[in-house]
Amino acid sequence: MAHAPALNATPPEPAAAAQRHSALGEEVLAVYAYAPATLAGLAAGFGMLLLLFWNSLPLAVLLPWAALFIGLWVVRIVLAQAFRRTLRRDGITDWQAWRLRWNILTIASAGAWGLSGWLFYTRGLGIQQTGLILVIYTFCIAAVPVMANQPRMFLAYVAICFGPLVWRIATGGEEHSLRLAGMLVIIITLTTLLARNYRQALQRVIELKLRADGLLEELRIEKQAAEAARYEAEVANRAKTQFFTAASHDLRQPLHAMGLFAEALRQRTHEPEVAHLVNSINASVDALEGLFSELLDITRIDAGGVEVRPQSFELEDILRKLRLHYEPTAFEKGLALTLRGGRRVVHADPLLVERILRNLVSNAIRYTNDGGVLVGARQRGDKVLVQVWDSGLGIREEEQAKVFEEFYQVPNTPAVAPHQRKGLGLGLAIVKRLADLMGAPITLRSRAGRGTVFSLELPVGTMPRPQPASLSSRAMAGLTLDGRLIVVVEDEPAVRSGLEVLLQGWGAQVASFDSVADSLAWAAAADPAVVRPDLCIVDYRLESGRNGVEAIAALRERFGARLPAIVVTGSTMSTLDKEAQEKDFHLLLKPVVPNKLRAMIAFKLGAKASR
Repeated sequence: MAHAPALNATPPEPAAAAQRHSALGEEVLAVYAYAPATLAGLAAGFGMLLLLFWNSLPLAVLLPWAALFIGLWVVRIVLAQAFRRTLRRDGITDWQAWRLRWNILTIASAGAWGLSGWLFYTRGLGIQQTGLILVIYTFCIAAVPVMANQPRMFLAYVAICFGPLVWRIATGGEEHSLRLAGMLVIIITLTTLLARNYRQALQRVIELKLRADGLLEELRIEKQAAEAARYEAEVANRAKTQFFTAASHDLRQPLHAMGLFAEALRQRTHEPEVAHLVNSINASVDALEGLFSELLDITRIDAGGVEVRPQSFELEDILRKLRLHYEPTAFEKGLALTLRGGRRVVHADPLLVERILRNLVSNAIRYTNDGGVLVGARQRGDKVLVQVWDSGLGIREEEQAKVFEEFYQVPNTPAVAPHQRKGLGLGLAIVKRLADLMGAPITLRSRAGRGTVFSLELPVGTMPRPQPASLSSRAMAGLTLDGRLIVVVEDEPAVRSGLEVLLQGWGAQVASFDSVADSLAWAAAADPAVVRPDLCIVDYRLESGRNGVEAIAALRERFGARLPAIVVTGSTMSTLDKEAQEKDFHLLLKPVVPNKLRAMIAFKLGAKASR
């Protein structure tokens, strides 16, 4: 078969793929791609002729002819291997030169077949002559796919390959010689027309392929640009998250101190105007804390910083925290906060479920002026439906599809006091995203003026946890710290001073330190039989890269593992929540409004007393 290309039409190497930039390159690659078939065809044709004419030709003719064919065969192998190595190592730039080399060998092969027809035809009988014609014609046909894009080259190959045989037949002097020669000429003419049609079809295929390659290259470039843009967006997202985390810690510190000093001021004066100002300060601090939390939550979710850790747990622990956190707020508005279904067991991430319910309960209390808020859980088949009901303002039907969007706040909401309209409109967007992270459907039903119910659908769990002891709100309201020793570790002077004043105003004795080292030195010098702290309140970030968890561990090692602890932090890293559960301490996020701190202290001291 005639003449062909490299050993692979589609080079596996990237350098080879990069060479497919022109029609000439495609043609040369196609030619060399036929090399294995061409070489196999040459060997087969040589073997058949040798078999047919072994006994008909003298060795003086047969051996030089065989040497010629073997030499051409070896040279073709060497050329094909050289092309393959160059393509893999350096890539091809001079396509024309490689095509010329192959064409020269192709013409030489055609000459060898033409010589075979001239020498062998008159020396054989019927079967030998027929075999000779078929072998030579087969190679003319085989040249069609290889040289169809070179019409002159194809005509030259056919003429050199088949011409001597036709001439030898025509001048043979036998009865049917001219007729047979004419038939062969007609057959070769039809083969040439076939080659032309094949060439036109192949050119269209090559054009389409080049166009497809161009589109693929454009797609590759666009994909690289998209990947680069995605990477830049991820870097920007991480930078944004880190900025918000760092900024929130630094901004929460003065707000935290301001709230503590305001509460200390309230305790030192009983003038109504001062009390009103203190209430306004605390409300503003609480509002800013809510804004910080919303911004940080949505930023962490967008940056993929929230990891879902599902487990089976009872809802009682979350409901207890909701009561602890929101009952004072509900009481202040004259609302009843009711929690039911704490014994239900669900399989979900308890931290994410708690965040969802905190946002829903906060919204419910904010937009309810009369009646109450109910948080309940009930089983429906293999699901537990956790619901937050309120008797508040409700949401109009046309607004319900939009409330889960970022920064969306229901417009023209009637009867809402200015202090109730705080927020960025991120609370329900956070709820929706956290629910989606867990794969937990969340739905909304509401009627304007009648109230709202949000329903979160969670899988039923199988491993209930022990129910911790809970405190009543009456116990919190009657909090007294007389005779209690509280250790404070805080490196911010204003916050430390505010905590000292506030805790001492509640009747506590305070041992205050600005570093882990100072607190450890005090603990080492204290006699546990005489001095035993009732509670430690520590900041998370302390001096020289140390943190409050280290201080808690050291104090517990000295005064006992059951020493209650509260960590006050401006960071919202999800790892802190997990660490708090593992190491038995509670988190308060700065800025801490004094009534929240008071409620948490009551809870911790009450839990200690119940142990």
